[in-house]
Amino acid sequence: MAGNSFGQIFRFTTWGESHGPAIGVVVDGVPPRVPFSEADAQIWLDQRRPGQSRFTTQRQEPDQVKILSGVFEGQTTGAPVSMMIENVDQRSKDYSAIAQTYRPGHADYTYDAKYGIRDYRGGGRSSARETASRVAAGGLARKVIATLAPDISIRGALVQIGTMPIDRANWDWSVTGDNPFWCPDASMAANWETYLDDIRKSGSSVGAVIEIVAEGVPVGLGEPIYGKIDSDLAAAMMTINAVKGVEIGSGMASAALTGEENADEMRMDGGNVSFGSNNAGGVLGGITTGQDLVVRFAVKPTSSILTPRESVTSAGANTDVSTKGRHDPCVGIRAVPVGEAMMACVIADHLLRHRAQIGEFGSQAPFTTRGKTGS
Repeated sequence: MAGNSFGQIFRFTTWGESHGPAIGVVVDGVPPRVPFSEADAQIWLDQRRPGQSRFTTQRQEPDQVKILSGVFEGQTTGAPVSMMIENVDQRSKDYSAIAQTYRPGHADYTYDAKYGIRDYRGGGRSSARETASRVAAGGLARKVIATLAPDISIRGALVQIGTMPIDRANWDWSVTGDNPFWCPDASMAANWETYLDDIRKSGSSVGAVIEIVAEGVPVGLGEPIYGKIDSDLAAAMMTINAVKGVEIGSGMASAALTGEENADEMRMDGGNVSFGSNNAGGVLGGITTGQDLVVRFAVKPTSSILTPRESVTSAGANTDVSTKGRHDPCVGIRAVPVGEAMMACVIADHLLRHRAQIGEFGSQAPFTTRGKTGS
């Protein structure tokens, strides 16, 4: 099976299955002498870890990461960094009933049709369990970023669950850690609790929209054709399980704007370029503007639900499927740290690519950037 690697210079490869003995990641292209320890990855894995509230799967995985190679005396050596996370709370018997049945909305049918073999235990390789590996890679990417461009910070938030979006006028980053949804709108977080309780108790699920923002990004990352940073960000987010849509800046809403409304006007302000808005999401022509990078992605409802759905078996018989086991009523909740990790990996890769082609960051830029940075 090909296609398990992502990135050019900062390149990671994930391995393992949902119900195998372990999962992990190998990260290549990491510069030497970057400070890195297991704790630097663990802090982000703890945010993604399942079973932390009644709104996520109750699978109890400690997600303790172990560094196997590429680090010596607290610093990267330049060799590939390999990390492993053991699986300790698998319940494969929960899936025996669907061993020969394709679950609607899952990759069961396509995997079987392509490979002729399917690991039905929790979805095997197609399970969202794989995302823990990329969160570990994202922890390392953040350390690379801190070394090369320490002003960059990356944060994510859940901005919509089902049909209920936040009120952006209430946006407050400081409250995202005070509720189980990473929600920046405290009043909407309270509404989501009631809403998701009803969804969870009915055995159903809903989708979500996640927004990832990178602040302090220097001007000039990315290239204008096939190396666009926004195309790499879109590809990165689309690799996350259950993601069905990605937008940069104003995204789909820009189609309803006029040219006058969409243009991010510029003025000089004390020798610096000042932007009046950020509909472009921090990218023009595939190259960063120095404003915030703003990416949103839509996650579909969890496919594993208790309500019977029509399907077929591997033998070609019609059947109904009701999926038992431990599942998220809204998988988008735990996608926030995953989206942050993918943003970090893309930025780390582009910082290294920029350094290889251009040299020091900002050496070519005639101005620095000021002004509005949100989308």
